[in-house]
Amino acid sequence: MAALKIKKGSTKHSAYNLRPNFSDVQESHTLAVVVDNEPGVLARVIGLFSGRGYNIESLTVAEIDHTGHHSRITVVTKGTPQVIEQIKAQLGRIVPVHEVHDLTVEGAAVERELALLKVAGAGDKRVEALRLADIFRANVVDSTLESFVFEITGTSEKIDAFADLMRPLGLVEVARTGVAALSRGSE
Repeated sequence: MAALKIKKGSTKHSAYNLRPNFSDVQESHTLAVVVDNEPGVLARVIGLFSGRGYNIESLTVAEIDHTGHHSRITVVTKGTPQVIEQIKAQLGRIVPVHEVHDLTVEGAAVERELALLKVAGAGDKRVEALRLADIFRANVVDSTLESFVFEITGTSEKIDAFADLMRPLGLVEVARTGVAALSRGSE
């Protein structure tokens, strides 16, 4: 019998071991961070992401408690489970941060985004844009003889699909708010 020789520096991996290493799988997570509403807090939170090379896919910020001066930052980011845990731990150590919630793992959540889309066109393209807007439940919020501005709310996937259909009909410009999210249930 011939012995199997492995070259120096190579690794022994079976061609039949096709399961991915789950620690390397990138997952999208929605994080809700309650912070003090004061100057520099958002910069510190964003600095945590940029300083470590983490990408932010979506970001929304607004004051949620006028008397307590608290704001909610909703961040959609992508990373391995270890990276997501590291992000949450590091966010929790920033002084003006009160709460960090990973809505992706805490249970069902409601996520919505708002987008405005400007579509320019005439004739059949204009009629088709209005027909598709009706199907997607998008509202016309501005209209001229040459263009429409549509307002649409829903999941990011719904907005992506609507924008993809509007491109050949004359999509000119898109403005998106980013994801706003709340966990479902009474808590």
